[in-house]
Formats: sequence, structure tokens, C-alpha cells
Amino acid sequence: MFSFLRPFIFNLDPEKAHNLAIKSLKFNILPENLFTVDNEQILKTNLFGKEIKNPIGLAAGFDKSAEVYNEIFKLGFGFVEVGTVTPKEQYGNEKPRIFRLEKDRALINRLGFNNEGSEIIKKRIENNVPNGLLGINIGPNKGTKNMVNDFVKCAETFFPLGDYLTINISSPNTDGLRDFHKSEFLKELLSKINEIREKSNFKKSFLLKISPDIEETFIDNIIEISLKNNIDGLILTNTSDRNRDNLLDQKKNEYGGLSGQPIKNLSTKLIKKFYKELKDKIPIIGVGGIDSGSSAFEKLSAGASAVQLYTGMIYKGPTVVKEIKKELIDIIRDKGFKNLKEVVGSDLN
Repeated sequence: MFSFLRPFIFNLDPEKAHNLAIKSLKFNILPENLFTVDNEQILKTNLFGKEIKNPIGLAAGFDKSAEVYNEIFKLGFGFVEVGTVTPKEQYGNEKPRIFRLEKDRALINRLGFNNEGSEIIKKRIENNVPNGLLGINIGPNKGTKNMVNDFVKCAETFFPLGDYLTINISSPNTDGLRDFHKSEFLKELLSKINEIREKSNFKKSFLLKISPDIEETFIDNIIEISLKNNIDGLILTNTSDRNRDNLLDQKKNEYGGLSGQPIKNLSTKLIKKFYKELKDKIPIIGVGGIDSGSSAFEKLSAGASAVQLYTGMIYKGPTVVKEIKKELIDIIRDKGFKNLKEVVGSDLN
């Protein structure tokens, strides 16, 4: 069905197509069994203390205001991350702000954390109990006087909800945000986040989402600070504001964050570098260019405990997770692995 509809969908402005997808999911008409596959039990894993049916998650950016996460679970995802959520409602950057690079199977976006704000989204999640592992991605408002305070406000708001909070320091579309990769800024931010953890009785995992464009010299410091501050997971990586040289599409020079196939190898290399240092101390979620079982396996064997996608679903439609699961199961069996845990980091063992 998606193959038939895709030419019509791709004739729409990307943001209008996205809004149409959100509205369509709200009808909740697709049966969950349509997206299950045989022998799926081999993909079961544990993430942040909770068993999930497979390691394939939907990245933040699709369900920005937490409108359809339970409908997304029905598409076969093992976990879903909503957001990025900011303390106050935010329009984001001026339109147009999403661009399809069809020749490169990529997107460029400069959305700028558009969302309905923490209070509305908090109430929405409270009134719609998640049917699976739910992450909430948080960030600062544009032009805020104090980004750390914005992160803290969101963390306090969402600490009782969902299963994990992602501290998003990696978007290229918010001025100054990526400065938090520097040691002095990251230490301050994570120490404030930990104060919330210490004051609360809720068991909540905190993740840090990293840019693919960091200098290699930053890796050791990020790992050291993350370990000292009890960060529970790293998401590698967000979109890139570089890597345009080999792109084919004429829209390649639009500014914003590049996602999809062109950053697949970049994110995998970074996963390997982090995993070599971390081993099993902190789980990694791998993101970037995943649209098949082989690309998911590549991230897992590089050291990711789970993966996320977004652009892959834009190009392949809502059955992409089913296709990934089928192919991933075949690869795991063909290579003689008994379970998913054996796959993680196997490239480096």
C-alpha cells in the first residue's frame, strides 16, 4: 500500500506529509498482528530494566508532542522516544524547514524543537499510559537565558513519567546547544540533573544524545563525565551539519541536520569508538541510516544494545520495522548467534 501511495505522499511538502501521518495514526485502525513476524522471540532484550520485544526504536523527532506513541508501538517498534520537548510551547524555525534528498535517501531538517510545550505534553502522557518502553527527549527553548535551567525544568516535569529521559545536547538547529559537549558545560548540566535524581523517589534512566560531528578528543571526556554522573545510556548519534560533499541531491546545501543513509557509516564508527571504551558499562543506542536488517545488525555488532530510526520510515513506510525484524532474525541465525546479547559488540570481540 505504501509503495502505491508513496508518489502521492512525496508530492506533498515534507512537513505536511508528516502532519498527515500523525493524523492517520490517530485513527488507530491498523491491527498490531499485521506487524509481527515469526520467531520474534530471538529479538527480545532488556533495556533500562525493562524487557522489550525487539531492539528497534523510533527516534525522537517524529512524535514531537507525544500524540501517537501507543499507535506507533502497534507498528512493531520495541520502544518509542517522543520529543524533543521544551519547557514552553515553541513554533520552531521558519518554514520550509524539512527537505527530502531522495537521491541520497536522506533528510535535512532545521525544525528547531517545535512542540506544544512541557505542560500540555505532560498531561497528554498522564492521560494515555504508554503500552511499552517510552523515552522522553528534552531540550531548551530557543533564546532562553539559561539552557541548564530549561533542561532542569523539563527533567523535573517528566521525571515521574515514561521510562527514560534523553538529554538532547546534539541538535545543530539550536544555537549554543552543542557547547554542552565541552567538559565544563557538560559537568554543570549533569550535576544539576543528578540533583533531581537524588531528590526523587522515582527510578528513572537518564540518557545523553551525542552529535556525530564531535571531535575525537571529546570522546574520553564525555565517557568519563557520563560515568561519574551515572548516565544510564548514550544515543549515538543525532543529525549532522556536515558530510555534504558526496551527496547527489540538489537540496544538499540546505542548512540543518542531515539524517539517513549519508550518516550511516559516520554514526557506526562513533559507536565502535565509544563501545571500545565503555564495553558494558553504559548501553548505547545506535541511530543513523537504519532502514534494513543488515543496517540494524551493523549497529548492534558495532556495540549498540538497541537502535532507533526515523528517516528509514519516511522512505520505506510503516512496515519498515517488520522488514527489519525479518531480515535481522535471518542474519542472527545465519551467523550462529543464539540471542541478541551475543550480537552486541561482536565486531570488536
